[in-house]
Amino acid sequence: MNKTPLTVRPQFLPVSLQLDRRVPLAIAFLFISTLAAMIISLGVGEFFIPPLGILQTLLGFNGDSDASFVLLTLRLPRILVAWLVGVGLAIAGTIIQSLTRNPLAEPGIIGINSGAALAAVSLIVIFPGVSVAVLPLAAFGGALAVTVLIYLIAWQGGSSPLRLILVGIGFNLIAAALTNLLVTFGNINQVSQALVWLAGSVYGRSWEQAIALVPWIVIGSSVAWLMSKELNGFHLGDDLAQGLGVSIEVRRGLLILVSTALAGASVATAGAIGFVGLVAPHIARQWVGNVHQGLLPTAALMGGCLVVVADLIGRVVFAPLELPCGIITAILGAPYFLYLLIKQR
Repeated sequence: MNKTPLTVRPQFLPVSLQLDRRVPLAIAFLFISTLAAMIISLGVGEFFIPPLGILQTLLGFNGDSDASFVLLTLRLPRILVAWLVGVGLAIAGTIIQSLTRNPLAEPGIIGINSGAALAAVSLIVIFPGVSVAVLPLAAFGGALAVTVLIYLIAWQGGSSPLRLILVGIGFNLIAAALTNLLVTFGNINQVSQALVWLAGSVYGRSWEQAIALVPWIVIGSSVAWLMSKELNGFHLGDDLAQGLGVSIEVRRGLLILVSTALAGASVATAGAIGFVGLVAPHIARQWVGNVHQGLLPTAALMGGCLVVVADLIGRVVFAPLELPCGIITAILGAPYFLYLLIKQR
């Protein structure tokens, strides 16, 4: 295989990129796979819509009001939310793995997702009269609060990757224990709602939620990609990163904040969907290597495809029952996590 990197020089931009030659092929494969999964998900279900009907409805040529309602109001925003959530979790996981130089790290494992879950469950169980619209803000606030605490406690004249991981695991356990405590002693009606949210689901997601999530994912992804050079340096180690001119603590703090925003917004929208931030970056790294200019978009498309497929499986395979996509990602991701543990020893 030709190992010579692929140089990309946009005609109207004063930049040039060097990518692994596998990146375009991986991106094309994931794009086609995601598009196929979306088309299947749009069509299948209790109300079947053939591919031609999907195209006609999307272009406004289908006069069937039932098909338009099912497709445009129920299924399409749900699928877009699933894809955006997968992208956000995958990029957040890629950032965390690079900062900690640990392929087993991800926002869920180091406590970010648990902080979001604790805040959301607290709102559901303790303040049942509060509007559901406040839930995303509470979840993001919980993720941000836990991240700040992790960074402050891990700080000892600097923030080493090992301390960040250990402190994060501790906060993950504490937040999970408090969440279980709330679920155990809460009112049965509120607890049922909290459990559905904790499982991670895009059921009933609307255009309003999809549109609200877009700026978080677009801005966070763009900042992460613009800081690809810094991520490359962090992946090589703090000493080498500093030798490459990376302002370690400032850039690490900013990247952790970006990861928190992406993970917090994703969890706030769809609940605690696990393992995507772990599996997607790891598979992408095996496909295209460690250069983040190509790794980040590959991991993002991988994460989006995983959540879309997981939602499709949960909605169709077990019909008329519907499993939250978070359960499907856990079923698929847990064995892979065990494999990584055994491989990394």
